[in-house]
Amino acid sequence: MLGAQRKDHLREILRRHGRVVAKDVAADLGVSEDSIRRDLRELADAGEMVRVYGGALPIPPADRPVDQRAALATESKERVARRAVEVISPGATIVLDAGTTTLAMARMLPHGAELTVITPSPAIALAAAEHSDARIVIIGGELARFSMVTSGPLAMEAMQHLAADLFFVGATGIDPERGLTTGNLDDAATKRAIAARSTQTYVLGSEEKIGATSRYPVLDLDAVAGVVVDPLDPNPVIEELAVRVAVLR
Repeated sequence: MLGAQRKDHLREILRRHGRVVAKDVAADLGVSEDSIRRDLRELADAGEMVRVYGGALPIPPADRPVDQRAALATESKERVARRAVEVISPGATIVLDAGTTTLAMARMLPHGAELTVITPSPAIALAAAEHSDARIVIIGGELARFSMVTSGPLAMEAMQHLAADLFFVGATGIDPERGLTTGNLDDAATKRAIAARSTQTYVLGSEEKIGATSRYPVLDLDAVAGVVVDPLDPNPVIEELAVRVAVLR
């Protein structure tokens, strides 16, 4: 079988079964695992799937550009945001990561709570300023157009001077085994840097993220205080997460 035919076969397996196991495909086709792994690597480099140990998974919907994610699972994000805001104590210093769920949180922040909101997202800074009386601190740096978040050396330098009580982090994948993942390498580094300067980190898990896996690791589950999930989400993966980490519904 030619390489192009193998790749078409791998695409079809991923479409039908939601995952590719390299050793199984190699056995079915009578080719070496190295050949299948090479095919998977090339398909992943082309942005068609996510390579994981032993095979590949689909690219999560949450890895789309931010303007496309805005209309994805909006009601689920609202429910997650509402539950996450309940974690915030008066007088707290919080970091709101870039993302559509944290944007919903920014619009729900209470007045009169004497909050300080730190964010690498200009959109979230503006929303928090409009909907609350919190003190707003924007992390400076180069604006990445894909995620609309500041990053790069200037942002990393600014983060070294942060001290926050709570960090509400977004991830495009939340999996019991692989933990938090995202589709952008710089974004992953930014999230880890903020988590290191925060007392507690909570990950926001709307329905499209639970059980999904992206290319770049962000944090292991044991590095977060809890996962905030949609109380109406019936995904059985949530119960698997609850074995590893506190789950807030």
